[in-house]
Amino acid sequence: MSEPLIFDTSVWIDFLRNKGNPPSDLLTAYIEKNDQVLLTPTILQEVLQGIRDDTQYQHIKEILSYFTTLQHPPVQAAVGSADLYRSLRKKGLTIRKSNDCLIAFYAIEFSTALVHSDNDFDLISKHTKLKTWKPRS
Repeated sequence: MSEPLIFDTSVWIDFLRNKGNPPSDLLTAYIEKNDQVLLTPTILQEVLQGIRDDTQYQHIKEILSYFTTLQHPPVQAAVGSADLYRSLRKKGLTIRKSNDCLIAFYAIEFSTALVHSDNDFDLISKHTKLKTWKPRS
Protein backbone atom coordinates (compact mmCIF):
# COMPACT_ATOMS: atom_id res chain seq x y z
CA MET A 1 0.00 0.00 0.00
CA SER A 2 1.28 3.47 -0.90
CA GLU A 3 1.43 6.46 1.42
CA PRO A 4 -1.86 8.35 1.86
CA LEU A 5 -2.05 11.44 -0.35
CA ILE A 6 -4.25 14.52 -0.52
CA PHE A 7 -5.36 15.24 -4.08
CA ASP A 8 -6.12 18.92 -4.68
CA THR A 9 -9.21 20.16 -6.47
CA SER A 10 -7.13 20.82 -9.60
CA VAL A 11 -6.32 17.10 -9.79
CA TRP A 12 -9.92 16.03 -9.19
CA ILE A 13 -11.14 18.34 -11.97
CA ASP A 14 -8.66 16.85 -14.44
CA PHE A 15 -9.58 13.34 -13.26
CA LEU A 16 -13.33 13.96 -13.66
CA ARG A 17 -12.75 15.42 -17.13
CA ASN A 18 -10.62 12.40 -18.11
CA LYS A 19 -7.67 14.71 -18.71
CA GLY A 20 -4.58 12.54 -18.54
CA ASN A 21 -1.56 14.04 -16.80
CA PRO A 22 0.77 12.73 -14.07
CA PRO A 23 -1.30 13.99 -11.10
CA SER A 24 -4.66 12.71 -12.41
CA ASP A 25 -3.01 9.46 -13.55
CA LEU A 26 -1.72 9.01 -9.99
CA LEU A 27 -5.23 9.59 -8.62
CA THR A 28 -6.54 6.95 -11.02
CA ALA A 29 -3.85 4.51 -9.86
CA TYR A 30 -4.63 5.19 -6.20
CA ILE A 31 -8.32 4.58 -6.75
CA GLU A 32 -7.69 1.40 -8.76
CA LYS A 33 -5.29 0.02 -6.11
CA ASN A 34 -7.63 1.07 -3.29
CA ASP A 35 -4.86 3.19 -1.76
CA GLN A 36 -5.78 5.91 0.70
CA VAL A 37 -7.07 9.00 -1.08
CA LEU A 38 -7.53 11.93 1.29
CA LEU A 39 -9.78 14.95 0.97
CA THR A 40 -10.13 18.13 2.95
CA PRO A 41 -13.49 19.84 3.51
CA THR A 42 -12.36 22.63 1.15
CA ILE A 43 -11.47 20.22 -1.66
CA LEU A 44 -14.80 18.46 -1.20
CA GLN A 45 -16.62 21.79 -1.41
CA GLU A 46 -14.67 23.03 -4.44
CA VAL A 47 -15.21 19.82 -6.41
CA LEU A 48 -18.93 19.63 -5.65
CA GLN A 49 -19.72 23.31 -6.19
CA GLY A 50 -18.36 23.14 -9.73
CA ILE A 51 -20.82 20.45 -10.86
CA ARG A 52 -23.79 21.92 -12.70
CA ASP A 53 -25.84 18.79 -13.47
CA ASP A 54 -27.89 17.53 -10.48
CA THR A 55 -27.58 13.86 -11.39
CA GLN A 56 -23.83 14.11 -11.84
CA TYR A 57 -23.61 16.08 -8.57
CA GLN A 58 -25.35 13.30 -6.64
CA HIS A 59 -23.16 10.66 -8.31
CA ILE A 60 -19.86 12.44 -7.59
CA LYS A 61 -20.98 13.30 -4.04
CA GLU A 62 -21.62 9.61 -3.40
CA ILE A 63 -18.26 8.60 -4.88
CA LEU A 64 -16.37 11.18 -2.80
CA SER A 65 -18.07 9.92 0.36
CA TYR A 66 -16.00 6.71 0.11
CA PHE A 67 -12.76 8.62 0.64
CA THR A 68 -11.38 9.88 3.93
CA THR A 69 -12.07 13.55 4.58
CA LEU A 70 -9.58 14.90 7.09
CA GLN A 71 -11.19 16.56 10.09
CA HIS A 72 -9.86 19.49 12.09
CA PRO A 73 -11.73 21.93 14.35
CA PRO A 74 -12.95 24.68 11.99
CA VAL A 75 -11.72 27.63 14.07
CA GLN A 76 -8.25 26.12 14.44
CA ALA A 77 -8.12 25.39 10.70
CA ALA A 78 -9.21 28.97 9.91
CA VAL A 79 -6.61 30.49 12.24
CA GLY A 80 -3.91 28.08 11.06
CA SER A 81 -4.51 28.89 7.40
CA ALA A 82 -4.64 32.63 8.17
CA ASP A 83 -1.30 32.31 9.99
CA LEU A 84 0.12 30.49 6.97
CA TYR A 85 -1.17 33.18 4.58
CA ARG A 86 0.21 35.97 6.80
CA SER A 87 3.62 34.32 7.17
CA LEU A 88 3.91 34.13 3.39
CA ARG A 89 2.78 37.77 2.99
CA LYS A 90 5.52 38.83 5.42
CA LYS A 91 7.99 37.19 3.03
CA GLY A 92 6.54 39.22 0.16
CA LEU A 93 4.53 36.33 -1.30
CA THR A 94 0.85 36.54 -2.11
CA ILE A 95 -1.19 33.39 -2.52
CA ARG A 96 -3.95 34.07 -5.05
CA LYS A 97 -6.64 31.91 -3.40
CA SER A 98 -6.92 31.79 0.36
CA ASN A 99 -8.49 28.32 0.05
CA ASP A 100 -5.06 27.10 -1.08
CA CYS A 101 -3.69 28.10 2.33
CA LEU A 102 -6.51 26.15 3.98
CA ILE A 103 -5.72 23.04 1.91
CA ALA A 104 -1.99 23.47 2.58
CA PHE A 105 -2.71 23.84 6.30
CA TYR A 106 -4.42 20.43 6.34
CA ALA A 107 -1.53 18.81 4.46
CA ILE A 108 1.01 20.32 6.85
CA GLU A 109 -1.05 19.54 9.95
CA PHE A 110 -1.53 15.89 8.95
CA SER A 111 2.03 15.53 7.54
CA THR A 112 0.64 14.33 4.23
CA ALA A 113 1.93 15.13 0.77
CA LEU A 114 -0.32 17.12 -1.55
CA VAL A 115 -0.73 16.20 -5.21
CA HIS A 116 -1.67 19.27 -7.24
CA SER A 117 -1.60 21.17 -10.52
CA ASP A 118 -1.48 24.64 -8.96
CA ASN A 119 1.68 26.78 -8.86
CA ASP A 120 0.66 28.41 -5.57
CA PHE A 121 1.30 25.12 -3.78
CA ASP A 122 4.85 25.00 -5.18
CA LEU A 123 5.36 28.50 -3.79
CA ILE A 124 3.91 27.54 -0.40
CA SER A 125 6.08 24.40 -0.23
CA LYS A 126 9.28 26.41 -0.81
CA HIS A 127 8.61 28.48 2.32
CA THR A 128 6.81 26.07 4.68
CA LYS A 129 6.73 22.42 5.71
CA LEU A 130 4.22 21.59 2.95
CA LYS A 131 5.21 18.41 1.15
CA THR A 132 4.10 18.11 -2.45
CA TRP A 133 4.19 15.13 -4.80
CA LYS A 134 6.33 15.51 -7.87
CA PRO A 135 6.19 13.15 -10.86
CA ARG A 136 9.36 11.20 -11.53
CA SER A 137 11.38 12.69 -14.35
